[in-house]
Amino acid sequence: NPLEVIETFKFGQQTQRFIGNTQLRLTPFKGFDIEYILGFDTYTQKADGFIPVGANGIPLGWARTATATSQLINNDLNLRYTFDITGNVQSQSWLGFTVQHDEFTTLAITANRLSPVVQSTNAGTVTGRGDSRSERNIQGAFFQQTFNLSEKLFLTGAIRLDQASPFGENERTQFYPKASFSYLLSEESFWKEGVGTAVNTFKIRASYGESGNLSALQAYERYANYNPQPIGGQTGLLPATRQGNPDIKPERQREIEFGFDMGLFDNRLGIEFSYYDVEVQDLLLERTVAPSTGFSSRLENVGTMTNKGFELMVRAVPVQVRDFNWKLTTTFSQNRNEVAGIEGGLIRLPKSFGVSVARNGEPIGVIDGFFYARDANGDILLDANGLPSRATDEEGVVLRKTIADPNPDWIGSLINEFTYKKFSLYFQFDAVQGFEVFNFTDRVNSRSSFGGGFRDAQEIRGELPRGYNNAAYNIWERYIEDGSFVKLRELTLSYTTNPRTPAISNLRIFLQGRNLLSFDDYNGWDPEVSASGQTNGVRGFDFNEVPIPRTLRFGISLTL
Repeated sequence: NPLEVIETFKFGQQTQRFIGNTQLRLTPFKGFDIEYILGFDTYTQKADGFIPVGANGIPLGWARTATATSQLINNDLNLRYTFDITGNVQSQSWLGFTVQHDEFTTLAITANRLSPVVQSTNAGTVTGRGDSRSERNIQGAFFQQTFNLSEKLFLTGAIRLDQASPFGENERTQFYPKASFSYLLSEESFWKEGVGTAVNTFKIRASYGESGNLSALQAYERYANYNPQPIGGQTGLLPATRQGNPDIKPERQREIEFGFDMGLFDNRLGIEFSYYDVEVQDLLLERTVAPSTGFSSRLENVGTMTNKGFELMVRAVPVQVRDFNWKLTTTFSQNRNEVAGIEGGLIRLPKSFGVSVARNGEPIGVIDGFFYARDANGDILLDANGLPSRATDEEGVVLRKTIADPNPDWIGSLINEFTYKKFSLYFQFDAVQGFEVFNFTDRVNSRSSFGGGFRDAQEIRGELPRGYNNAAYNIWERYIEDGSFVKLRELTLSYTTNPRTPAISNLRIFLQGRNLLSFDDYNGWDPEVSASGQTNGVRGFDFNEVPIPRTLRFGISLTL
């Protein structure tokens, strides 16, 4: 009964967050600067859940409370020295150091057999407790050298060293080089005398760089972890199902990029274009291991992935008069992705029930699943009762194949900003087109035992043969949908003024809405969500996910 859930189930979440930083800058002598930045981000998140006694399926009631606390402290020290080698050549040298520490703790209690009315866990029998803590340390250093030739040609080279506690013992230090150049052609006399009146600025640029990614790497991934487990009234330890990897290391990304920037008609029109070719080595993917190891999976560095594509941005000022200004920005990008070098050809990615895979020769995260049995013309085969079946081979073995690609064909945005005197109106549309979503929620709800939903109603009305939904339940192709959307991402109305007070130099009052509208044909709540969270490579998998919230904000900002 959905009304029972709406009226009596209670789930809430409160977050308290504080973000801040402090900076110190010194100039001991001309051309030499010292900058120290201390940044911190801390939050506490509390979540509560309550299902009353007598609820359908949970007659004894259920309660849960959980608290998560996160703290991140970052220290940056940067030294910069600038001097003129000659009258036309300037040198700028950077030396920097980073030290970062973060902690994350959780505490959760779950109970059932609740007393009537009372909604807290202490009113029932505690069935589960959870307490976890993780800490991570990251250190880094870099040196960067830039040469500026006549404010036209810029050459840069850099190296970076990173260390992090999650890295394996033999992979603790990672080295990343970088090189780039840019050439401002519009500063040359031949350009100014030629097309300079129309094309005010024109710069070409190219770069090569390497970087690391440890987003999929948990704090203690290199260890064999254990969980507390009571045994016969005594405390004990139970090994985790995921095996530690002492040789784990971050993914390494190598990127070549080149492009140009140009400004036309007194810079009323600007165009930026970039083409990139990226290779990611040592992908961090969870692999199934033999049961004889005592574990079920292990995070490993396996295979490579390439990303090739381009990004285009066009900026324009169509109208610019005394009291009125209109700025327009649009972006468009395409990316083509391919996985290679995976032993065995395929790895099933976690947190997707094994439907999202990394398969050689295909984009990462494609949906691998069961599909309809069809005839030579591509029409769905139906039995005598009008029911479909899954495709099988000649021996009756059910077949699987790639049935969907959650990676978009292209991404774009359109931003408009209108300013009239002290008033400003800003709105942004985002478009993501040409990707598919596995609506797993629809699959589960298609069976009458789970309420049936609109698909069950189709059988009741006679639009589908009786038993059709049960027959199609394991034909995953049925639940693949086009996820393409256009969203009104942001709409902001603001008023800015300069109060004539010595204490306040600027005052801005604004009303902002985000995710206000979505134009799509998706039957679920939101095609942009994914049940896998931040899992590497998994997207386009929707299983009872809460949509991205529509938010309204009113604020006042002051500049003192």
